[in-house]
Amino acid sequence: MKKVGASAVAARDGARRRRAASPQARRDAILAAALDEFSGRGYAAARLDDVAKRAGIAKGTIYLYFADKEALFQEMVRSMVNPILGTLEALREVDIPARMLVERLLDVFVREVYATRRKDIVRLILSEGPRFPALAQFYHAEVIARVLAIVRPILQRAVERGELPNDALARFPQLIVAPGLVGILWHALFDAFEPLDVPAMMRAHLDILFAGRGT
Repeated sequence: MKKVGASAVAARDGARRRRAASPQARRDAILAAALDEFSGRGYAAARLDDVAKRAGIAKGTIYLYFADKEALFQEMVRSMVNPILGTLEALREVDIPARMLVERLLDVFVREVYATRRKDIVRLILSEGPRFPALAQFYHAEVIARVLAIVRPILQRAVERGELPNDALARFPQLIVAPGLVGILWHALFDAFEPLDVPAMMRAHLDILFAGRGT
């Protein structure tokens, strides 16, 4: 009787587990593999064959869930950012001073974006967006526009209540997350040479935005 090696047994068992996995588990595995592939190789160089290998499935299985590479990329982004957008949308309904709301927003960014793989998506959009305008347009519609729709009314209300030194922040709400983008780029390029304390930078940024006004 032919003896089967341990590696062959492990491979066979792994394949059996993947076949037995639920559709949701396979979909989640594809999305996780897509994040690794897109962030590691960039959008243009990423291949569905390699996504399938990372996920431990046949390439054809991907097409049961996603029409093409662009659809996979878009759903990967949605799966990563929708929980954060839900958190931010909940903040919009809370009637507390603007500085406290902005502080919570920045805390969410540091905790849920900068400290997680979500920052890889931001970095990917920054690097690939100029080459693939459709990706930038998608990210703007799905993320940027929705975030701005949340914070603009909050900041306008803060202006009306005198909680801001002027209306500059209400006119340019992009200023809120500007240091977050700096932090992501710094982490990718310079962190090995000069680490940046992003949470501390965010707190300093908050003081600048509100000109020393307390909550």
